[in-house]
Amino acid sequence: MNLIPVIVTCQALSLVFLLPITGDRSKLVTMSPEPQPTAVVQSSREPAPGELALLQRFVNSVDLEDGIEELDSPASLRRWLAERDLIARNAKLGEPDLRRAIELREALRLLLHANNGAPVDADALETVNAAARASQLVVRFDGEGGARLEPARRGLDGALGTLLAIAYRSMVDGTWERLKACPEETCGWAFYDRSRNRSSTWCSMAVCGNRAKARAFRRRHGADRAGGAAS
Repeated sequence: MNLIPVIVTCQALSLVFLLPITGDRSKLVTMSPEPQPTAVVQSSREPAPGELALLQRFVNSVDLEDGIEELDSPASLRRWLAERDLIARNAKLGEPDLRRAIELREALRLLLHANNGAPVDADALETVNAAARASQLVVRFDGEGGARLEPARRGLDGALGTLLAIAYRSMVDGTWERLKACPEETCGWAFYDRSRNRSSTWCSMAVCGNRAKARAFRRRHGADRAGGAAS
């Protein structure tokens, strides 16, 4: 089986990685054998298609508005990854691993903000590229005439590399740019924009969109009142 090393460069990520709560924002908190908070939000939006939904779910493993963090310990990180067949259930993870996973998650969120019109964050690109290097992403050829980008490393590096390989494949098939992060200050939820011209901005127009409109209205009318008083 042949392996060809592939380097995911910062420039490539900025070009193609150039990836909010929707509908009903009620939360579902699930319990496992070891109780833990779960950041799952009911949404009227459909999740991203295919395997890209897994990367979307990773970014949404924290509810920034309500402070519900699924990855709040090395054990919860291992459980989250193992439940999705990204890592062995007996893998040993520590606090440094948890920090790396969360750092990558938030870097991906910044790239999703870039998909929604924000400037590309240079530090986020470096974080993503560092994770790609650590996972040793390679093109793996099979016996049926196909090939697939996969991490050569195992453990946490391999798990994070698998998520980056999903991002790369979504760039190739054109779905990446539809995965966005909500720009609402307290949100940042990853949502998939299924509008025909990719024009959706908010995870939920009824919630985050209306909040932004209300703030703009208050600022506009506040400025009008201040101008009237000055005259």
